[in-house]
Amino acid sequence: MPDMQEDALPKPFVIPCKGNQIDTLLSKEWLLPNRLGSYASSTAAGCNTRRYHSLLVASMLPPVERVATLATVMEELTVGRECFQLATNEFQGDFSPKGYQHLVEFRHGVAPSWRYSAGGVELLKEIVLAEDANVVAIRYTLTGGSASLALWPFAAMRDFHHLRKVHEPHQMTFSQDAQGLIIEDRHKASPPLRILCPGQLDCRPQWWYRFIYRAELARGMEGCEDLYTPGCFRLRLTDGQSCQFTASVGDESVLDFDAAIQARRDRLVEIVSETGNSDQATRRLAMAADAFVVKRHFQTGPSKSTILAGYHWFADWGRDAFIALSGLLLSTRRFDLARQVFTTFASSLSEGMIPNRFDDYGGPPHYNSIDASLWFIIAADRYVEATDDMEFWASTLAPAVVKILQAYHDGTRFDIHADQDGLLMGGSPKTQLTWMDAKFGDEAITPRHGKAVEVNALWHCAHRIMARRCSGLDAAQASFYAQRASGIASAFNATFWNYQAACLYDCVSDSKPDAAIRPNQIFAVSLPYSPLEPSRQKDVLGVVRRHLLTPMGLRTLSPVDSRYCRQCAGSWEARDRAYHQGTVWAWLIGPYVEAYLRVHGTAEESLAAAARLLAPLEAHLDDAALGYVNEIFDGDAPHAPRGCVAQAWSVGELLRVKLMIQRRMGK
Repeated sequence: MPDMQEDALPKPFVIPCKGNQIDTLLSKEWLLPNRLGSYASSTAAGCNTRRYHSLLVASMLPPVERVATLATVMEELTVGRECFQLATNEFQGDFSPKGYQHLVEFRHGVAPSWRYSAGGVELLKEIVLAEDANVVAIRYTLTGGSASLALWPFAAMRDFHHLRKVHEPHQMTFSQDAQGLIIEDRHKASPPLRILCPGQLDCRPQWWYRFIYRAELARGMEGCEDLYTPGCFRLRLTDGQSCQFTASVGDESVLDFDAAIQARRDRLVEIVSETGNSDQATRRLAMAADAFVVKRHFQTGPSKSTILAGYHWFADWGRDAFIALSGLLLSTRRFDLARQVFTTFASSLSEGMIPNRFDDYGGPPHYNSIDASLWFIIAADRYVEATDDMEFWASTLAPAVVKILQAYHDGTRFDIHADQDGLLMGGSPKTQLTWMDAKFGDEAITPRHGKAVEVNALWHCAHRIMARRCSGLDAAQASFYAQRASGIASAFNATFWNYQAACLYDCVSDSKPDAAIRPNQIFAVSLPYSPLEPSRQKDVLGVVRRHLLTPMGLRTLSPVDSRYCRQCAGSWEARDRAYHQGTVWAWLIGPYVEAYLRVHGTAEESLAAAARLLAPLEAHLDDAALGYVNEIFDGDAPHAPRGCVAQAWSVGELLRVKLMIQRRMGK
């Protein structure tokens, strides 16, 4: 497979292997998405460690209703009289087979590949996913002699959140027709999986029990699964010969491997080139940005682009989408896709609220967010700044913004409304409306009801944006929004300033201020319009730096707080309780850098210092999910990566501020 010959693309990730690096290989994950929300993903070892790992997770209602179909393919290579098993799986207490011992190199650029050496021959394994269909292809190429190859497909055929158990009611069957092998679970009426392979099928239907997924066990989740195989395909390969194994769900079943690789490469070259940057980390982030932009299918009308919040398990969330959009789409100059994302969410505007998230199974949107609609306004303004597209502003963005501001002021869901002082408030002890939205059972871990500091920083900024956008067009409206903004700023300072700590309260509920030191106050400095005078901006930045700044982003709670959680690990409940109680969030490096430059200016020295803040996250691109940035990290060093291995706003914010710094430095 040709790999990254174009200068625009970064160097591929390459892991040389010596047969004894299983822990390293298991810690490196690869992700190959398409534009439907479908994906292929596993580890560099080829051993699945998550329930979400699969060679084809197919989105049946793009980008949701995702089904794990083809879990893995086990390869056996026979050279002469010697048989070599190339696959790697973990069972209770051991690995079997131990194919990693024959692995020479793992490589991931445009797509992942593995090179095995056994019996004096080499076998190259490459994977590609169709761009707009639920089809995955695996190509095997033999060099150095001749050999027999046996391919064992293992199927899960389940919702990707769940695990397959053989004792559960099922009717797993396989059949053959002129177009190949079909595997399906007729009991669950799951979509059939079609397999095409040039070899002869040796029918040996059986279940293999108790595959272990270590990453699930580490998350305090069940991590044991049973998988079904109909048997194996057997074929003969000679020196230089290739064969292709194809699996599909839906109407498409044929995939031209080289054409699919070329199409993916061409699109990535175009995206990376738009950054106009030769820096390797920037190029990798630009490539990663493409993974989150997918199509959302509607019952009526054409599909529109949306943004997945993260892999492997998130769908499209409004807050995440509009925080990430500037980095993912504006920085890469994909303005048409940005317009589609705005249209996707604006078309579901209800009672002045954009969806907090779209449903995972095609149900009605969920609107339980106080800040998602405000982030829509910030992103809309950034879009117009980048494009000067006043036509789209007038036709789509401005009407939505007006509805949001009016509904929020007058009152909408969850008791969201402007208080008498002009500040925005909402929620109750049982609700979780801000981005700190962890909930276990009926308990909101960080409810932050009442007046939240970042919500009101956004509220103020939104009015300043509208005042500026109306200026020169409608003097009365410009004055209206400017007056509101001034009142909000005055009330903001009076309500949130903590004189004792020289920073901002996190939340004020029933006139009781919460003095917890959290990163939410940084937005009062980082947003385009700050309600704070410069001296207070400097104070806030200093407090955040001393208590919350880590190499991987900002902690969600100061370590001196008795509620601080050092790690986000353990059971589901333990992780939810730690989620915003000290855990580091990578995306917060974006607003921190913006706040830093506002306080310290944009002279070369300050820009260089800001760039150094990004270096650890850039290095992280070589860890965990290769080329991506995790959702969260432990609060305490060494800040182990946790949560989703590829998060949209982590990638988007890092790319956005990195390009912002580079462009200001003239690079």
